[in-house]
Amino acid sequence: MDAYKIVIKPLISEKDFELIEKENKLVILVDRQATKHQIKHTIEKLYNVQVVKINTLITPQGQKKAYVRLSEFDDAADIASKMGLF
Repeated sequence: MDAYKIVIKPLISEKDFELIEKENKLVILVDRQATKHQIKHTIEKLYNVQVVKINTLITPQGQKKAYVRLSEFDDAADIASKMGLF
């Protein structure tokens, strides 16, 4: 699967902003068919970061969200600003 097809768009809400600040996590809307391994590989490749853990869930709207925890050496706020979130 193509890396640009896996990542649909980053999400930002008040809760997501708190996750970026406090837990060094990004919240990304991903393709529903993508596995955690594919998501991890894609995030590491696109943003040149080290991913520690990924949690996924399917929303009631049928979309797949990925909560991506970055290593302590990478800053989620920097990556979010590169994505254009703030």
